[in-house]
Order: sequence, then structure tokens, then C-alpha cells
Amino acid sequence: MTRPFVNWSGSLSFTPAEWAEPADEDEVGALVRRARETGTTIRPVGSGHSSSPLVRTDGILLGLNRLAGVLSDDGERATAWAGTTLRALGEGLYDAGLAMDNLGDVDYQSIAGATATGTHGTGLGFGNLSTQLTGVRLVTGTGETLDVTADRDPGLLPAVALSLGALGVVTRVTLDVQPRYELHRRSWCAHLDWTLDHLAELQHTNRNMDFYWYPRSDRTQIRVINRVDGAHHPPTSRTPGGEPRQSQVGPTHRTIPRHRELRFEEIEYMLPSEAFPACFAEVRRRIRDRHRRVAGWRVLVRTIASDDIWLSNAYGRPTTTIACLQNTSLPYEEYFRDMEAVFRHHGGRPHWGKKHWLGARELRPLYPRWDDFQAVRRRLDPDGVFLTPDLARLLAEP
Repeated sequence: MTRPFVNWSGSLSFTPAEWAEPADEDEVGALVRRARETGTTIRPVGSGHSSSPLVRTDGILLGLNRLAGVLSDDGERATAWAGTTLRALGEGLYDAGLAMDNLGDVDYQSIAGATATGTHGTGLGFGNLSTQLTGVRLVTGTGETLDVTADRDPGLLPAVALSLGALGVVTRVTLDVQPRYELHRRSWCAHLDWTLDHLAELQHTNRNMDFYWYPRSDRTQIRVINRVDGAHHPPTSRTPGGEPRQSQVGPTHRTIPRHRELRFEEIEYMLPSEAFPACFAEVRRRIRDRHRRVAGWRVLVRTIASDDIWLSNAYGRPTTTIACLQNTSLPYEEYFRDMEAVFRHHGGRPHWGKKHWLGARELRPLYPRWDDFQAVRRRLDPDGVFLTPDLARLLAEP
């Protein structure tokens, strides 16, 4: 069958030649082998939350929604189908008395799509979601089913854990989990200057901390999350004073993500944390001088711990992120391109699942293990079954 595909924000739409929704791994393998034999490209798609064109294809679009649900757990690790949404995964783990270590701001995504694009939350002690993977099963470009685990394949998991769908169709993932716990989320409003003056303290004294900046008012919304049992953070931390504008207690998967009714476009870059102050100062100046009239939404700042995943935006360095959001009814390209120039000047790496205008020539110098990833890609997909034109622009040398 075929039908049009439209992503979450509405900025990406196309009609593949075929839209397949396999019910098991055997069907995935058969689809990949057929694509290889006929010279057709095939691209997996999760929930469609990404606003980059990673899934665009004029070949076969392979939906993962029928491969969903938690398969097993042993109290320390849990295995789930790749198409399981983060919301459903959280509920399934909770019912088993378990929880993930951290989550991002949105739970609409599938676990495979979120990890394949480097989705992240916030907190100095937490990597992106890909760092929670201890195993991945995928169907490679030859139709072979391959199990990669941290125990058996420590040299391959850093490539497979965040692969943009370029190494194969992920069918299941295994994650580190822990006994479920309760979190307390609070938020306050403050002036941007106060927030920047106390940012390091807020980041170091809370389990999770981020803030939104509203350019038209120069106000911020500061959001902090800590465990109710007081584990892993000091008992007190600085706040702007007064009662919080929001206070919520609940399990991880119901406390960290936020429900989004309003659709938006987004550009987000991952910066070396030491570069954040100078970069944000320039972002602030340019938005106020050039884009305040059209910058109708907010700017989000978060942190990510360093990791060793080859295509991770936080590879090898503690990372602070800056994301510019824009309502889908408003123009974004001129604004986002201007922000991208600032981010690149300060050594930023673009979020794989959000708007950016970089190709392989610009991306390769940003990732020390780029060539190692390419070698794995050529080995697992020798005929380019997954290499659509958009993916080739990102990964293949011109």
C-alpha cells in the first residue's frame, strides 16, 4: 500500500512508492532482501516526530508501529520492540516496577527513532537516550538479523546505538533500567540575567535543570526536577524565591515529558559547555537585534553528559544545548540559518532530528569517529539499501 507521509510539525511530506508495516522480524528481513534485489531504497520510520528529512524516500517506507511493546525484563535490563513509544515504554516499565534513567521533553517518539537521532533530556549526569542502550537487534542491508550487545560487541554498539537508520532496521532494543522512583518537578519565572548569573549553581544542585528564555520579555521559565527520596542531589538548592508556578510529583515517564498541543519547528545545536556563555550572548544579541519581530516562541537551554557513541552530538565532551523553537504558522528559515551560523562558530553539532543545513563535508570534522562509522555502514549495508539521497547528503562524501 502507499499513502502520503506527513511529519509531526507538518514541514515534511512525501509519498513513498510503498508503505510497509511489518508485524515481525521475518517480514522486516523479507522487505529488506526484496529492496536489495530490486535496487530500491528502504527507510524505517517511527512516530514521525523528527523535522529533518531522514525518513524521506521514493522507495519503501517501513513503519514500526506494529513492532511495539515491552518484551522482557530482569530488573536491571529491559527489552522492547523498536516501535514502542516512549510513553508506552514508560507505562510498561512502571507496571513492572521499573523506570528509565532519564527522558526527553517529548514522549511521542518511538524508542528506536529517539535513540537513532540522539534524543536527549537534561542534567549534568545524564547522557542522551542512546547511552541507555545495552543491546540492539537490527536487520542489516543484506537482510541478516544481527544482535549487538555491550557485553559481546563493545566495539560495535557505539556505532549501532545512534545510527540514523543507516546501518539497518532496528527491531528491538535493550536498555539499562532501575527500580521505579518518584520525581518532583517545579518551575519558576525569573529574569534572564538572574538565570544566567545562577545557572551553574542550578545545574549542579538539581538532578535535572533547564530553562526557557522568552525573547520578547527577557523572562525565563526555570524548570528543576529532583527525586522525592532525595537521592543523588543536595537537599536544598537555590530558587528565584516565592512559590513555584508549577509543582508536580510522579514517576519518571509522567513527570519529565511535557504534552505538546501546539506544533512547532526547531533547530538545536549541541555546544561544548565551555562555549555556551559566549554563544548564548551572541544568540541573545542577534535575536533581539534582528529577529525579535518574528521570533514568536522560546529558546530552550539544556545539558547532556559526555559519551563515547560515534555519531552522538555529545561525543567526547560535556554539552550544553541551545534550541530555538518557532510556531509552525510563522517563518523560520532566515531566523534558524542565522542562529546556525552562531552555533557553528562556537563548535556546535546539529541535532540529527531537527532543522539544520549541514552536509557530509561540514559534518565530518565534527565527529572524531566519523570514518569508523562509515566503515561499519559500508559493511552492514554494502549495496546502499538504506542510503536515500537525503541520507547520502549527510553521510556520503561529495
